[in-house]
Amino acid sequence: MDGSVVIMGVAGCGKSSLGTAIAAAEGAALVEGDEFHSEASREKMRRGIALTDADRDGWLCTLGDKLRDRPAGLVLTCSALKRAYRDRLREAAPGLRFVFLEIGREEARARVASRAPAHFFSPTLIDSQFATLESPVGEPGVLRVDALDPLPKLQAEVSAWLRRSGGG
Repeated sequence: MDGSVVIMGVAGCGKSSLGTAIAAAEGAALVEGDEFHSEASREKMRRGIALTDADRDGWLCTLGDKLRDRPAGLVLTCSALKRAYRDRLREAAPGLRFVFLEIGREEARARVASRAPAHFFSPTLIDSQFATLESPVGEPGVLRVDALDPLPKLQAEVSAWLRRSGGG
């Protein structure tokens, strides 16, 4: 894979599943953005408290460092809900591409509720995710896909796009 790609979207859209599939298909390293949230941020999300820009600041810095550390490319899973967050990641990796897993509110809520016991993210935060989301559609280097499509179809579509779009 030439360059890095961020698999993005609201909670429950399938970032981890698609990120894992793309990393395997492309022979790239996978960085799970959720693993780099601070314990304080994780606790806020467990309690159903939405993160602020200040809460996300250190997290975005860390993810930017991960991108800089692998100039040959990696697959990063990250909500990247706001344009400002995406732009910070782009600063760390010029030519960075984003795959936007688009999903409806109720589908996302159902998916998050089904994993609730095993994941720190509270289903009560779905509404705040959609309120925060600034769609990346129309930004350079963005592919929008339907999060409800089967994973093999999504992986094939993204892999083909990565080959076509080159390193940015």
